[in-house]
Amino acid sequence: ASDGLAVWNAVQAAGTLELNTAYFYLIFCTDFSQTCLIAQQDNDIAAVIIGYHPPQQPQTAFCWQIGVLPDWQGLGLGKRLLAQWLALPANRQVRWLCATVAQDNKASARLFEGFARSIGAPCEIKPHFTEDLLAPGHAPEPMYRIGPFDLNAASGGQAGSRLA
Repeated sequence: ASDGLAVWNAVQAAGTLELNTAYFYLIFCTDFSQTCLIAQQDNDIAAVIIGYHPPQQPQTAFCWQIGVLPDWQGLGLGKRLLAQWLALPANRQVRWLCATVAQDNKASARLFEGFARSIGAPCEIKPHFTEDLLAPGHAPEPMYRIGPFDLNAASGGQAGSRLA
């Protein structure tokens, strides 16, 4: 719970993500703490992933938001953070990684497509949240679906080791 406000501040500082209420981040840092991850340097947040397992898809890890703070952008931290996130015990059974990415967010599109290549998995991109479902002026958000993969088998039971 003590990370909620810090994550809210980090998402705001990243400058590239839609900011939800501070309460939203408090809920995710408590109720979904096993599927969220913070990267820190000297007790300062460098990046965050907020995610969960969709109830009807237990083998899917959905990345709701991934944000890298400006001082850390362009250094490959997002890709490394995704790898570490999938290596979390809560994600041990995951075979799919999904995220929606606004069509105007080229950096996130490159991140997920590059991550898929790095683990040798296909990345399917399909319409998902179309313009008619979103607030006026919000870019459509197609679904990026990476997988199937088995990171445990690929790394001899140490998920993430070949991804680092």
